[in-house]
Amino acid sequence: MTNVARTAGISAEYISPPALPPLSRKVRCSNARSPSAIMHAFANPARFLRIARPLTPVLLLSGLAITAAALVYGLFYAPAERLQGETVRILFIHVPTAWLGMAGWSAIAVASLVELVWRHPLAALAARGSALPGAVFAALCLASGSLWGRPAWGTYWVWDGRLTSMLVLLFLYLGYIALANAVQREGGSSRIPAIFGLVGAVNIPIIHYSVIWWNSLHQPPSLGWGTSHMAGPFLWGLLAATLGFTLIFAGVVLARMRALLAQIQAEARLRRKALEA
Repeated sequence: MTNVARTAGISAEYISPPALPPLSRKVRCSNARSPSAIMHAFANPARFLRIARPLTPVLLLSGLAITAAALVYGLFYAPAERLQGETVRILFIHVPTAWLGMAGWSAIAVASLVELVWRHPLAALAARGSALPGAVFAALCLASGSLWGRPAWGTYWVWDGRLTSMLVLLFLYLGYIALANAVQREGGSSRIPAIFGLVGAVNIPIIHYSVIWWNSLHQPPSLGWGTSHMAGPFLWGLLAATLGFTLIFAGVVLARMRALLAQIQAEARLRRKALEA
């Protein structure tokens, strides 16, 4: 078992699966291709790092390039909107950050479920890696929305359903980060932040449907499954900006997971040296 496994409390079965009984080749192939087998194939930190190391810079650099191109287009070349004028340009930042603020907590919830159900050893790291960038994007969403709301509503903030639920999401992020750090520092069970991550996911559909369920100053969704109420010059620039920000988010999550693994390995080496001394 590796040092990472010992530190994180990972049993050896997640690192080296037990030998298969003498079954037929057909059964072996079927088991090897099952979703559970594929998922646990990436449980080995060394295998994960072999994939994450080259992938991280690719995601970050491509995301930065696409985002820069989309923002240059949106801020300087996109036409002004008929009703909102030049302030509509904020959407190229506001909408992608809102999407990633919600997507970040969705990633935490999925990783928490995987940790609680399948005890995947990297799931907790994926959840912790998604928390900080998700919180940053949620804060950017609130800041850009306030700047957009001033000319549109005449005020920077209203206790609207969409705005309030998004603020709650930011507080959930801060609470999760504090809880996960406390668990790591005090050596508690990682299941505690995982449960918190699942419970907090209740807020995601509230954010999405708040403009439908309640009387809201916030405009209803302009994009849906197979439908769009947005003009082409704004739609394609917005999709490019969303893709770019998403690639940046994915690259940051992988970088943070690598950093957390390195921290676990360093702490394991220090404990081993202390025991040997």
